[in-house]
Amino acid sequence: MADQQLFLDGVSIALNGRVLLAVSHRVEVGEVLTVMGPSGSGKSTLLAYIGGFLDRAFSATGKVFSGAEELTVLPAEERHAGILFQDPLLFPHMSVGGNLLFAIPPSIKGRAARSALVQEALEGVGLAGAASRDPDTLSGGQKARVALARVLLSAPRMLLLDEPFSKLDAELRSQMRELVFAKARTSRLPVVLVTHDEADAEAAGGPVIRVGQ
Repeated sequence: MADQQLFLDGVSIALNGRVLLAVSHRVEVGEVLTVMGPSGSGKSTLLAYIGGFLDRAFSATGKVFSGAEELTVLPAEERHAGILFQDPLLFPHMSVGGNLLFAIPPSIKGRAARSALVQEALEGVGLAGAASRDPDTLSGGQKARVALARVLLSAPRMLLLDEPFSKLDAELRSQMRELVFAKARTSRLPVVLVTHDEADAEAAGGPVIRVGQ
C-alpha cells in the first residue's frame, strides 16, 4: 500500500465559519511536508481530516488522495494512516512484543511469521531482544522507537506526525527525527509533519507550509 503519493486537493478547515488553514499539495513518497504554526492554528486538525477522525466541531472541504484513490470517502480504518503523537500511547497491559503484534495486519498468518516480523521491527529501531519487556520499563526514547516500529508494522500508506518529538530531550529528539525520516524514505511513505519547531522542519528537509501567521 506504500509507494503512493499523497495529494491534498484544496483542503480547507474552518471553525465557527473562520477558515483556519487551506492547503493544496502533493507529498511524494519518502518526502516530508511540514506544516508549521502556533497552537490553535489548525495543524492537528489537518492530520485528523486526512486520517478520517476530524472532530465534528470543525467543518472541512477538499479531497485527499493516495495515488488515484480518494481517501476522503473512506472510513478512518480503511485509510491506513500511520500516526505518531506527542505521547507513544503504548498499550500498558501488553508487552513490547504484544504491542507490535497488535499492529500486524491480519492478512499475515502464522505465529512464526508474525513473531519474525516483530523481531525484525525491533532490530530496525535498535531494540533487538526487547519483545518481552513491559512498556513501563522503557525510557522515553525507547517508547518512541516502539511506537514507530508499531506504526510501520501496520502497513500504512502514509505517516502523519503530530509533534512526535516535542517531549523528548534535545539529543533524543535529533536521533528520533533521523530515525523516523530515514524509515519513511526506505518504506517509501509520504509524510505530513505538524510542528512549531523550526528544527523539525529543517531536519525533515522537505517543503514547509506555514499556517496561522
